[in-house]
Amino acid sequence: MDTEDWESCSDNEVYLQDRNEDEENCYSSSVLSKLQFRKDVSKALWIDDLAMAEVVERKGKMWVTMGIVRSGNAYCSIEETLFLVEIGALHLLDERGICLSLKEAYEKLSYAKGGCFWELFEVYRHLKSLGYVVGRHGVPWSVKGQNIKAGTCSLRGSQDRNELLEMKSKDKNSIIDLFNSMQIIDVSPAFDVYLPNSKFRKSSPGDPSFVLYLSR
Repeated sequence: MDTEDWESCSDNEVYLQDRNEDEENCYSSSVLSKLQFRKDVSKALWIDDLAMAEVVERKGKMWVTMGIVRSGNAYCSIEETLFLVEIGALHLLDERGICLSLKEAYEKLSYAKGGCFWELFEVYRHLKSLGYVVGRHGVPWSVKGQNIKAGTCSLRGSQDRNELLEMKSKDKNSIIDLFNSMQIIDVSPAFDVYLPNSKFRKSSPGDPSFVLYLSR
């Protein structure tokens, strides 16, 4: 499948139908009780050094709004990987090509190497269950001619990207100051969140609808 095919989608009805099937119907108010199973399942290879999964086989419309693209290759953050494994839309493989269980996938999160932790994953999962498009704050969705490197998909994003966002969002410091005044410390932006949009494009996502801040 060409990159352009999974970077954008103009068929609103098909997209919404797939989103309903792939996300909304797979959740209750608590953690999923069991792994979901599907007929069409994508595959991804877990890379420990990156704390991410490289997508090796893409199926379904979820890739319109999930995964970052580097030089035509798609990669999933740990929270995206767990989300897709939970809903049965992704087989996660180790370096030997063996499919990991859901429990083994959860263990990847426990290492906290990818800048993610359980509470953050729960926030991500909840936003996805509501249909939002969610990406890590400051991490570009698509970059041509650049291979992914360890640390380039941290929750803080790349330095150049964050500097650009700080120039465009002058009230960022005031938000943090407001939290500090309420004695809520160690606050940082976690996710860029977009309203559900069937015409979302990774190559030109536009400004997020809001930025989610998280405190630990």
